[in-house]
Amino acid sequence: MSHPHPELPLPPVLPSKGLRIVALGGLGEVGRNMAVLEYEGRLLIIDCGVLFPEDHQPGVDLILPDFEYIKDRLDDIEAIVLTHGHEDHIGAVPYLLRLRRDIPLVGSRLTLAFVDAKLKEHRIKPVLRVVAEGQTERFGVFDCEFVAVNHSIPDALAVAVTTGAGTVLHTGDFKMDQLPLDGRVTDLRAFARLGEKGVDLFMVDSTNAEVPGFVTNEVEIGPVLDNVFAQAEKRVIVASFSSHVHRVQQVLNAAHAHGRKVALVGRSMVRNMGIAAELGYLTVPPGVLIELKQAASLPDDRIVYMSTGSQGEPMAALSRMANGDHKVQVGHGDTVILASSLIPGNENSVFRVINGLTRLGARVVHSGNAKVHVSGHASAGELLYCYNVLRPKNVMPVHGEVRHLVANAALAVRTGVPADRVVLAEDGVVVDLVDGKASVVGAVPCGYVFVDGSTVGAVTENELKDRRTLAEEGFVSVFAVVDTATGKVLAGPQILARGMAEDAAVFEEIQPDVVAALEEAIAGGATDTYQLQQIMRRVIGQWVNRRLRRRPMIVPVVVEA
Repeated sequence: MSHPHPELPLPPVLPSKGLRIVALGGLGEVGRNMAVLEYEGRLLIIDCGVLFPEDHQPGVDLILPDFEYIKDRLDDIEAIVLTHGHEDHIGAVPYLLRLRRDIPLVGSRLTLAFVDAKLKEHRIKPVLRVVAEGQTERFGVFDCEFVAVNHSIPDALAVAVTTGAGTVLHTGDFKMDQLPLDGRVTDLRAFARLGEKGVDLFMVDSTNAEVPGFVTNEVEIGPVLDNVFAQAEKRVIVASFSSHVHRVQQVLNAAHAHGRKVALVGRSMVRNMGIAAELGYLTVPPGVLIELKQAASLPDDRIVYMSTGSQGEPMAALSRMANGDHKVQVGHGDTVILASSLIPGNENSVFRVINGLTRLGARVVHSGNAKVHVSGHASAGELLYCYNVLRPKNVMPVHGEVRHLVANAALAVRTGVPADRVVLAEDGVVVDLVDGKASVVGAVPCGYVFVDGSTVGAVTENELKDRRTLAEEGFVSVFAVVDTATGKVLAGPQILARGMAEDAAVFEEIQPDVVAALEEAIAGGATDTYQLQQIMRRVIGQWVNRRLRRRPMIVPVVVEA
C-alpha cells in the first residue's frame, strides 16, 4: 500500500511560490522515514532511514525508501537534514550517497558522528555540516532553523524550514520529558516563538498519538533498574537499541552502584557507545567498562552484559543467546532485561526470544512486567500542548502507521485546526503548500526497496511470495524426457519433494496421469518444452491441492530427446 488514495493521478507542475512535500517513507509504517521538500526547483531532504523486515519478508535485511522519485534530480538536492541518529532516520543514507556522494549531510554532532561511522563501513567520505539548537543555516532556497527536542537519543533536533511559501516545522521524533537525563528539554519557547511568527505546516511525530496522557520521565527508569540489579543473583544481561545512550548510561550507573562490571556486546553497541563516550554524551564510571573477553573470568554476580537485540532480530546478540549459539551462555539464575518497547511487527520475534531465555532458566524483565523502558515519542497529552502552543495553519501527521496518523489528525482537529487543513497522506502522496493551504495534489510511485545481502532493489514482491511459498508449502520438482517425434515419454516423470511431510511414494499415484497428459499434448501438436512443462505443473498442482491440500512451489523440467 503506497498511499490511501490509489486513484490519485501524477501530480501537476508545482505552482510558482508553492512548496511540495513528498514522503518516500515513514507514513503508514514505523520506519524508513524520509521527506522530500521542493521549492523553486530545488530539493531538501529530511531524514533517510530504513525499515526492518517482518516475518512475511524472509531473507530481507533492510527496507529502503524508494529513491526513484529523486533519481533524476540528484543535482537539485541542497542537503539532507538528519533529525537524530536512529537507524530508522539515518540507516539509508549510505544507499542514497552511492547515487551522489557529495550531498551535504546536516545534523547535530552526535547524529553526524553515528552517520560518519556508518559511512566508513561503506567506504564513503561524506560532506558533513554540524549544527546545533538555536542555529539558523541557509541551504540554497531553504532557510533552516534548528530546535532542541527531547527523544530517546541525545542531540535530537526539530527543523523549521522557511521558504517563500511559508514555514514548515518538522519535529522529527520527539517527546516532552520534563526531567531528561541530560537536562535538554524540548524547546517549547522556540516552538512558541515560531508559532507567533506563523507555522504554515506542522509535520509532527505520530507514533504515540493513540496513547493518552504523557510519557513517563526517563529518570523513573533508574530506580527500577537499580531494584532489578539488587535482586539479581547471577549475571545481568540488558538488551537495548545500540543508540540508546541514556539507557546505557543508566545501566552503567546501576552496575557501578552494585559493584558490577559492564561488557558491551554487539558491534553496533561497541561502536556507538565508543562514539558517545568520546564526544561526552556518555559518562563512564571509572573501571566499570571492560572487554567482553575479560567478563568470563569474573564471578557471575559481578558482571553485566549490555547487548543489542531488544527487538528479537535473528542475528543480534540476544537472539543468539536465546538460541544457545552465542559465547555468552544464558543459564539458571541469570537476569535478562529488555529495555525497549516493542516496534509494531516485531512482537512474535521478541516473544520467541523471551520464551527461549525463560526456557534456559533466566528471569526476563521487560516493559510488560516492569517499568524498564519509556517511549521516546510524545503521547496525546504532549501533542495537544504542541498544537496549542504553535496554532499551526495546516497539519500533516508523520512517522507512524495509518492508525497513528489518524489519531494524530483527530488531536489536531480537537485543538481547533480546521479538518480541511489536516492532511492525511501515505508514502508517495504529494502535498503542496500553496497560498497558505496544504492539500493533496497527486501521488508518485513509491514502493519498498529491499536489501538482501549485497543486492539492493533486485528482490521483488514476487520473489518474496516464492520464498513464503517455499517456507510454508514446500517444493516439488518434476523431470521428464520426451520424444516429440514418437509422442512418447521416454523417462520419468521423476518427482522430488522437499519440505513436505508425505512419503515420496505418494507421488507414484500421479505419475501415470502426468505421462498421459504429456503424450496427449504431444499428439495434439504441442512440441514446445515450455508448454509441456506448464502441462506438468498444472496436472501435479491440481493433484497436490486436491489430494494433499497443499500449494507447493512446482518446478517442472522437460527435456526433448
